[in-house]
Amino acid sequence: MTADIIPHTSTEAHQPCWQEELAAAIRTPADLLERLELNPAQLDASPVAQQAWSLRVPLPYVQRMNKGDIDDPLLKQVLPLGAEMLAAPGFSRDPLGEEDANPVPGVVHKYQGRALLIISPACAIHCRYCFRRHFPYEDNTLGRKEWQMALDYLASDKSISEVIYSGGDPLAANDNFLLWITQQIATIPHIKRLRIHTRLPLVIPSRIDPSCLHWMTATRLKVVMVWHINHPNEIDQAVSQAAQRLKRHGIELLNQTVLLKQVNDSVYTLAELSEKLFDVGIMPYYIHRLDKVSGAAHFEVSDNKIQQLQQALLNALPGYLVPRFVCEQAGALSKLPLPLSTEATAR
Repeated sequence: MTADIIPHTSTEAHQPCWQEELAAAIRTPADLLERLELNPAQLDASPVAQQAWSLRVPLPYVQRMNKGDIDDPLLKQVLPLGAEMLAAPGFSRDPLGEEDANPVPGVVHKYQGRALLIISPACAIHCRYCFRRHFPYEDNTLGRKEWQMALDYLASDKSISEVIYSGGDPLAANDNFLLWITQQIATIPHIKRLRIHTRLPLVIPSRIDPSCLHWMTATRLKVVMVWHINHPNEIDQAVSQAAQRLKRHGIELLNQTVLLKQVNDSVYTLAELSEKLFDVGIMPYYIHRLDKVSGAAHFEVSDNKIQQLQQALLNALPGYLVPRFVCEQAGALSKLPLPLSTEATAR
């Protein structure tokens, strides 16, 4: 009987929700380097580059970085460098011509049959190679009235069968809004699929919570999620568990990778990434040649190296684990396949 009046106490630590983890993201190079036990003098973390495109990286992602390693492949993707301020031939603020394919606010419509919505201007992580780092988000941040204009645009073009949620990162938006916009799109008869391009479940796996899963599965739309994973070290147990939650709810999972110099430009890294993706239920889909956005030239991999990597992956992996090597070009009608070398093609 005495035990019945002993108050229950729990030593279980509070598990932060994804919004708390997002709010706690590291915002300065000094804080990031300190957490990784690195001397700021070891790296060119340019204050000018930080001002031009601010640092933002959530702690779950930082925890996958190797302390004391100035060449950590995850660190390289997020740390501002002075090299970003150097002009490079062929690199521009809008390498894909998206500002010319922005028919109404919030909509980018480049390709036949699908249209992209800028669901949120925010990202959970600021990747230094981002092709939209100069995108005019201020002109594409919408209220309910402007969203109705975007929905009317989708409804008016019966050739559109797929809507793509992008940003920023679409999962940075709140779930009530995502439920509303998804329900509205589902009322448009000719739209069959919803594709979500996101990095948020990778950098903050707790984003895949019951509320998120509800709006994704609340309509007739077939949902595909395209993850943006560039290196096998980005995949940990929490990422695997988030992927499994999505799979159990019928969400198709694909991945696209950006080829980045000194991050993932080796056949060993790319092969390990494909294997690890498949192990957690995500299909390798695309490897993108770097989009030539101003500030990212130091990530560029040569065309010759790309051809070598393509052939090496074909030799190393079963065909279903070899992603397609592609690039995007302003004005093109689709993503363009990158050619193998003449020697490789003849084999």
